[in-house]
Amino acid sequence: MNSLEQAEGSQHDLKAFERRLTEYVSCLQPATGRWRMILIVVSVCTATGAWNWLIDPDTQKVSFFSSLWNHPFFTISCITLIALFFAGIHKRVVAPSIIAARCRTVLAEYNMSCDDTGKLILKPRPHIQ
Repeated sequence: MNSLEQAEGSQHDLKAFERRLTEYVSCLQPATGRWRMILIVVSVCTATGAWNWLIDPDTQKVSFFSSLWNHPFFTISCITLIALFFAGIHKRVVAPSIIAARCRTVLAEYNMSCDDTGKLILKPRPHIQ
């Protein structure tokens, strides 16, 4: 096998890798968007409930657990937010960028990189003198 055939084979391998990487990252985007929307909605609900909890004059007069019992919207949204973080929502909302960052780390050894969509970036070869 001569060097031209090897170069063509390498080029096909790189294109196949790039196609697979972009396919994988693009498949993660819809789920990531849904998780982001869930996180935003629960965060806004928690903030709204916290505001209502804090401005309630009875909050200062009763015990902590009684005040939480008096504000079930805040209590439920806060528990939901904590449960989502324990379930790993913080990783799911940034999954495509985690994959891209890990690929960049591996590809750096081969003078390559990739963008957040998975497209390969070929860097110029270093000149050895």
